[in-house]
Amino acid sequence: MLTKHGSSTSRQKHRIPAMYGVRELVEAGGLMGYGVNLPEMYRRGAFFVDRILKGAKPGNLPVEQPTRFELIINLKTAKTLGLTLPPSLLQRADQVIE
Repeated sequence: MLTKHGSSTSRQKHRIPAMYGVRELVEAGGLMGYGVNLPEMYRRGAFFVDRILKGAKPGNLPVEQPTRFELIINLKTAKTLGLTLPPSLLQRADQVIE
């Protein structure tokens, strides 16, 4: 199991690559992540809370969906797993952890 404070020792021991939906798990040792930028989502949520606290009716506020997604690749984990990732994939990544 991979947690923010733990490691993916079982996956690495058995050489199982894993992809996650949040950046923090890739930073903790996961191979790749593709998902929304959580801090950006929290800021957007705060914007709506602010509008509601200032008197806006929640039912009158628009529903928003994420429009930006991030691809994060952990090359250190790839090397540990014995994987070579194509340069085209690395070029598309928003962040490469070396």
